[in-house]
Amino acid sequence: QVQLVESGGGLVQAGGSLRLSCAASGRTVSSYAMGWFRQAPRKEREFVTAISWSGGRTRYADSVKGRFTISADAAKNTVYLQMNNLKPEDTAVYYCAKARGQLVTISKYDYDDWGQGTQVTVSS
Repeated sequence: QVQLVESGGGLVQAGGSLRLSCAASGRTVSSYAMGWFRQAPRKEREFVTAISWSGGRTRYADSVKGRFTISADAAKNTVYLQMNNLKPEDTAVYYCAKARGQLVTISKYDYDDWGQGTQVTVSS
């Protein structure tokens, strides 16, 4: 099993930026795709972005395209989420997750290890 620990959340004004980190331990994750999801109060957990370690293939939700960037550092076993031009609707708990395989998938059911989440709050 892989342990995932997110960090970097916080309170920011609309238009601001945050960088989330997801550190993996327990075993190497470079054979799996990694994703970020988020969950706002009273809403379902939704896909934000995902990346494959090999080839660097990425996918983004339409709501974050052009504002968020996912990246991965294999040497550090860490995935990052750079969030720019944040909006109040981005407010949520952000979760890092490891996919079951190498495919960059948007379904939360294709991910089997999850971090504890980090809160991102964007004020208007």
